[in-house]
Amino acid sequence: MKLFPLSAVAILFSACSPNNVKEDDSLKKYFDEHKVTGTFGLFDNARGKFTIYDLKKFKDSAYLPASTFKIVNALIGLETGRVKDDTAVIKWDPNYRFAVEACNGDLPMFRAFRMSCVPWFQTLARMIGKDTMQRWLDTIGYAQRYKKPVIKTVDQFWLDNSIKITADEQLGLVKRMYFQQLPFQPRTQRIVKSMMLMENNSNYQLSYKTGLANSENGNSIGWVVGWIEENRHPYFFALLVESPDPNADLVTARMKTLKDILKQYGFFEGKK
Repeated sequence: MKLFPLSAVAILFSACSPNNVKEDDSLKKYFDEHKVTGTFGLFDNARGKFTIYDLKKFKDSAYLPASTFKIVNALIGLETGRVKDDTAVIKWDPNYRFAVEACNGDLPMFRAFRMSCVPWFQTLARMIGKDTMQRWLDTIGYAQRYKKPVIKTVDQFWLDNSIKITADEQLGLVKRMYFQQLPFQPRTQRIVKSMMLMENNSNYQLSYKTGLANSENGNSIGWVVGWIEENRHPYFFALLVESPDPNADLVTARMKTLKDILKQYGFFEGKK
């Protein structure tokens, strides 16, 4: 395992600076439509420019990563050899039933990742082990903006508010993985990158990972982090939606908000 000094990775996930940011308050309408608050950032890699809604929240407000942590969990699992590739199967323990019925069975990594099967990745985290997991979080500087991440329970820490990450850090993570700039083998990053590809057609390729959970104050939060690619030009994004309403449909709100924003910016037509 190649270790990087923390001084070298401290800026690993810090994505934006005042010199390359345009704020766009017009995006508020998409959050208001679903009666949620939140933040959104889009990075145009070719131009090195950000477009952001609610810059302060994007850079300074940290939330539990929820199932977006499956990106890092998968990277570490592959890099350490706990799973060999995305066809690796983890046997299902019937004592741990999940709300998504399709997750209750022996699944390969690819399906478990795309269906966001929590028990599968909890088992993987236990296979990795607390010390190894902590060492990798420290090595890549994951979720460092709020405070140094400290694992309490190895199969719960990304779900129980033990660690928190900003939208800025989330965007930085997926950007660096896309370009194989994280301290993992290129093969490891390619496998996780391929699992994130959710929509693929002649106009665009949309890759992302979602997350859904409750923050410490009881609010429901929903993440979508990833990138959209048109004509081989990637644009990276991080979206967070939040609501105090326990019955808020954030599954619908997060994807509808993301796609409405991307459509406003001219995506999905293959002309970017």
